[in-house]
Amino acid sequence: MHIYKIFILTGVAIIMAGCAGNNEIVADRSLPEIYETAYAEFNDEDYEQAATEFLHAETQYPSSQWAADALVMAAYSQYMDGDFAGAIMTVDRFMRFHPGHRDVPYMLYLRGMCYYRQVSDVRREPGMSAYALQQFQQLVDRFPKSKYAENAKNKINILKNYIAGKAMYSARTDMARENWPSAISRLQLIVQTAQETVMTPEALYRLTECYTAIGLPEQAYGYAEMLKLNFPDDKWTKKLDKRPADFESGQNINTDDKK
Repeated sequence: MHIYKIFILTGVAIIMAGCAGNNEIVADRSLPEIYETAYAEFNDEDYEQAATEFLHAETQYPSSQWAADALVMAAYSQYMDGDFAGAIMTVDRFMRFHPGHRDVPYMLYLRGMCYYRQVSDVRREPGMSAYALQQFQQLVDRFPKSKYAENAKNKINILKNYIAGKAMYSARTDMARENWPSAISRLQLIVQTAQETVMTPEALYRLTECYTAIGLPEQAYGYAEMLKLNFPDDKWTKKLDKRPADFESGQNINTDDKK
């Protein structure tokens, strides 16, 4: 519905331009009139209609100094309406036509939030977390002093933990099925790419379990030592209730905790 309206507005603008005969868009209302209607709809919390009006302002007056502002307000209205796909399209349009605008940091943040709001639980991840992480990281990298950067950093931390949690969920499933190679691959990825997350201690512990299960005590010992060294007081370290010699001799550590 929302995307259809965007295409309609664009089509109307093109038709009007053709009828003008001189590549100019024939506006049906003045910019102040459109803006007045748009903000009235926004203040009434009719965000869908507000977005339509703001987009109308931009397509009718693309050369106006307010064209970029209209796109910002349209994207925000769509976001408030829960039309995340429409908001992302509007942000993309903004980035294409106004790459140097002062509101670029905000639009990066808004696009990140559109993906962030669509992140599901670790069992039904559609990939939105990776897109959100990419947008917030781009914001922090490009505009580290932006007023949105600190909030983006917090979201990055949350998303990294979320993604690591998803990998851990899959690794536990693999372990329950005794699919050790897949479990090891997922756990090593957590250790290598998400060291700052809360999942790292568990990942190290699970690796000792996996390598012990497949008869490689030296590798299990190595991960156990890494766990002890980096997280001496963590609950997963305390689960290592066997001495290092047990790994070297090939004896099993406690592998009954798969929860």
